[in-house]
Amino acid sequence: MTRPEKLKLIVAYDGTPFAGWQSQSHHNTIQDHLEGAFERILGKQVRVHGAGRTDAGVHALGQCAHVDLPDDRLSAARWTKALNGLLPATIRVLRCQYVSYDFHARLSAKGKIYRYKIWLAPVLPPFEHRRAWHIARRIDIQILKRAAKHFVGTHDFAGFAANRGKPEKSTIRTIHSVRVREKGPCLTIEFDGDGFLYKMVRLIVGSLVKCALGTIRLDEVNARLDSGQMVSARFAAPAEGLLLVRVRY
Repeated sequence: MTRPEKLKLIVAYDGTPFAGWQSQSHHNTIQDHLEGAFERILGKQVRVHGAGRTDAGVHALGQCAHVDLPDDRLSAARWTKALNGLLPATIRVLRCQYVSYDFHARLSAKGKIYRYKIWLAPVLPPFEHRRAWHIARRIDIQILKRAAKHFVGTHDFAGFAANRGKPEKSTIRTIHSVRVREKGPCLTIEFDGDGFLYKMVRLIVGSLVKCALGTIRLDEVNARLDSGQMVSARFAAPAEGLLLVRVRY
């Protein structure tokens, strides 16, 4: 009996019409659509394993996944074309490649890069609808930048994680960098870390913006970070501003 072939996929998607990455009973998730496309091609069900779960409304430029195939009857290039021919236009397989059998999209990952976009102007352009968090008020970007620096390094991020229904083995994560960039009314905050907890980026961005709006103090944000404890009174930035840029291996 031959060993299955392992196919690695880099997937981009507009998360707006979907209920996130992970398969659900209504079958309207990224994983569900990918598995459905594979089943139509292979005539049998296979499991698509993602590098991580993105929430409903969150987008991806470079999500990574893998699937164990019964054989290599199709080239990697033909898999890319075949899958895209069956997937919704809002989900695209950018490229496929056969990889060694010990590769795992989630377990082999060394880190991820997320980018959050905020639009700071009275009017949100229609092409930024569901692509950015629209804030019509003025914010203090210098305070936001100052607050962002405190998240760099290894911390217990329990105070910036939501409950997914089961406890995490560890809430300690390392953020290598937080880059804040301004281009006209567009503000982006990019996080490069070894891993992220459930809603961690959105909860951090929510706190940064509240700090920049003057509704919470910088020392309150730092105290929550230092506490290593989950608290209830928190604000998560909207999902539509978040983009998974890529997974590092």
